[in-house]
Amino acid sequence: MRAFALAIVLAGCLRFSEASAQPLLVSQASDKAYHSLQSAIDALPPQGGAILIAPGTYREKVKVSKPGVHIKGTGKRPHDTVIVYGDGAINVGGTSHSATLDASGDDFRLDNLTVQNDYSLNPANPPSQAVALSLTGDKDVITRVRLLGAQDTLFANKGPDGRMSRQYFWTATSRGTSILYLATPKPFRHCELHGVANHAVVYTAQSRASPDEDSAYVFDHCRLSADPAARDIALGRAWRPYAAVIFLSADIDAPVISEGWREWTPGKTKTLRTAYYAEYKSTGIGANPTRREPYAHQLTDDEAPRWSLKAFFAGATDWLSYQPN
Repeated sequence: MRAFALAIVLAGCLRFSEASAQPLLVSQASDKAYHSLQSAIDALPPQGGAILIAPGTYREKVKVSKPGVHIKGTGKRPHDTVIVYGDGAINVGGTSHSATLDASGDDFRLDNLTVQNDYSLNPANPPSQAVALSLTGDKDVITRVRLLGAQDTLFANKGPDGRMSRQYFWTATSRGTSILYLATPKPFRHCELHGVANHAVVYTAQSRASPDEDSAYVFDHCRLSADPAARDIALGRAWRPYAAVIFLSADIDAPVISEGWREWTPGKTKTLRTAYYAEYKSTGIGANPTRREPYAHQLTDDEAPRWSLKAFFAGATDWLSYQPN
């Protein structure tokens, strides 16, 4: 398996590239704007384009299948612009179908807004997966975005016919009980994973199916937190036997179980033997390197540099661009 890696963001923020010289405007207050995000997406040409969303709450289910769609909230912070819906997998025929925002087009950009699935907030709803954001496109970039949900908040998977999809997250926040799901190479930098109070919290459920598959989650300088009432908190469990998750310099500000990682089905499966779970210089109340699961790894100073951006994406990083603040 080749080495993976994580980007070092230069002093500044990821540039939000407007794919159109005249971005479309979404606003509930202007007669000259589109009043829903989906109507603006439908109005874009086949090659995509840029969309700016004014602050407000937009209750709608959104689907993006065109390539090159770049969406940005125009508020001062991600909290100001909210895309929300409340489907549960139990009602719509599967986990991915429950997503509030489903983006399958390549070169997708999402910046400075909140995507929420509020299914779990209705006490009348039975327990179910309820995805906020589903990503299956290649070269997707998610920056300054809050993802709010409960079970399977972020569904990030391969593209059509099992094509590997590269995705990058910077300063994103994800809240749920199981937050990350399925496969594809994706690095996260300066992000926060927050577990909500529930019967259990598992931050990651990665699904690398074979040892030679170029798929992993890498978290660089990210924070892990949880509600005070959250319990049985684990860094991850393997959705497939060769799951790969690496935390670099994580601030684990949550009472993670001492072994760190959990077996998929204790007493039945043996995924911990084949998964690749690793940490490098974790800090905080949940950092406990001497008592971690025996099959997990504590990376050395020589091993940690293997997880650099160009190695992770095999040198193909031209789709990531930066500019100073």
